[in-house]
Amino acid sequence: MNVYNKANYLLSAYHLTQAPPDIGVEVAFAGRSNAGKSSAINAITGKRGLARTSKTPGRTQQLIFFGLDQDRRLVDLPGYGYAKVPLAVQHQWQQMLEQYLHTRESLRGLVLMMDIRHPLTHFDQHLLSWCQLSNMPIHILLTKADKLSRNQACSVLQQVQQQLANESNEISVQLFSALKYQGIEEAKARLDRWFSLQMV
Repeated sequence: MNVYNKANYLLSAYHLTQAPPDIGVEVAFAGRSNAGKSSAINAITGKRGLARTSKTPGRTQQLIFFGLDQDRRLVDLPGYGYAKVPLAVQHQWQQMLEQYLHTRESLRGLVLMMDIRHPLTHFDQHLLSWCQLSNMPIHILLTKADKLSRNQACSVLQQVQQQLANESNEISVQLFSALKYQGIEEAKARLDRWFSLQMV
């Protein structure tokens, strides 16, 4: 059952109080600005214009909720680490992200986007630490894998897996390219587990 191609925009929230009721199941997408978050959501859902992509990093300033069905949602989180965003706004995003990750009971897992050419930045590691405190499962997409040769991409994948091998929470890593449609089915399989869709 492919619920992803039924995805539709629900609402945007500047504050967690504006989010949909905390029921059902959510999977959130996070990542450093310009890591390919919106492109990944569009590729997984098969809807090119669902999540707005921009050449300007840091455009996503709210929690953006997409409904798959009555009980399941995808959430596009604010991109982090973009220097041109005022510090006060960065601090506000950080507070909202931390509150969302620690208090949202419907959140079942986090898909973390990392540009394969710059994995495990300071910001990525900070987010991983937050998730570890909440024992939140994480699935990492090493995005823009088409920018490297196959051997180079596999080498980075192995390095990231080794660096995260001792983390206490559940972490999985894969190669992904929205441009080349690489890794979409693997990513969907992980989402299926979190959304309990294997037997649907």
